[in-house]
Amino acid sequence: QVQLVESGGGLVQAGGSLRLSCVVSGRTFNNRVMAWFRQAPGKEREFVGHMFIVAGSTYYADSVKGRFTISRDNAKNTLYLEMNSLKPEDTVVYYCAASGQLALDYRSQVRYEYWGQGTQVTVSP
Repeated sequence: QVQLVESGGGLVQAGGSLRLSCVVSGRTFNNRVMAWFRQAPGKEREFVGHMFIVAGSTYYADSVKGRFTISRDNAKNTLYLEMNSLKPEDTVVYYCAASGQLALDYRSQVRYEYWGQGTQVTVSP
């Protein structure tokens, strides 16, 4: 099992920044990809970005490209999502996810077996 615990959400003004953290524990050696998703009430979970664990390469949704950055601290077993130039439409719950699957496309939530509990981000106009 893999446990994911997010933190760092909160209230910020439009144009501001936040950094989300996701602490990873448990049987992590099978993880291939770590990702961030977000979900608004009544809507499907939306892909934000992911990082390939071995290569460290990242990929982002167009809606956040250039504003959000995924990074990691291996010593702390922590994945980060640095969010800049935040907009009111970024107001949703953000989730960290882990995948051990071998796939061609990791933008779908079905590729991820493990999820955190989510952290709320609210961006005021």
